[in-house]
Amino acid sequence: MLTRLCRWLEAGLLAPCCLHCHEPVPGTLPICADCAAGLRPAPVLPEVLAPCAGARLAAFRYEGTAAALITAYKFGENLAAGRVLARLALPALREADRPGALVPVPLHRQRLRQRGHDQALGLARDWGRALGLPVRAGLLRRRRATLPQTTLDARGRAGNVAGAFEACGPCPAHVTLVDDVLTTGSTVAAAAEALFAAGARRVDAWVLAWAAPPGGGAQPAAMK
Repeated sequence: MLTRLCRWLEAGLLAPCCLHCHEPVPGTLPICADCAAGLRPAPVLPEVLAPCAGARLAAFRYEGTAAALITAYKFGENLAAGRVLARLALPALREADRPGALVPVPLHRQRLRQRGHDQALGLARDWGRALGLPVRAGLLRRRRATLPQTTLDARGRAGNVAGAFEACGPCPAHVTLVDDVLTTGSTVAAAAEALFAAGARRVDAWVLAWAAPPGGGAQPAAMK
């Protein structure tokens, strides 16, 4: 028993543990092969965000490993989970058209105080460094607090974020919004509207995961 305990301690001290199942893993990426295999690719999403907008791209389906790690990152301040997901999402992003800047979907200051970190800003910084893209964190502002989108249906989500964003300066012609999860697309549509008003001609969206809308099926719902 003492030998087994020593081996377990050695593995825990010298090797990282999987962020999902907590088993020791070799190498430097803290996720095991089984849990990484549970990250299912997202389907191709509809290309329309709003008039004159660009493409929506999600790396994973919001389920299993992806859902657990995003929840830990977003609500549990597990920044390592966000960094791992951002890194594993890179293959899905490398073939996308390059924008002039990445723009994280901002939190309201009240929500930021509650959570202690901005998950979209963290993703944008990780992807910006990896892909050599500038991050315009101050370009978009959430001017009023909104209800959590997860508590609302599709119609409620659209009304909840309508007019919630404003741009704080001129916008490059092509930008990409960054967020953690996309469901009906209401949040990115509202954010894109503010960027179009500031001069954008194309607004894409990159997210970690696509979540099936309430009552949704196998395919993504159209923009609502």
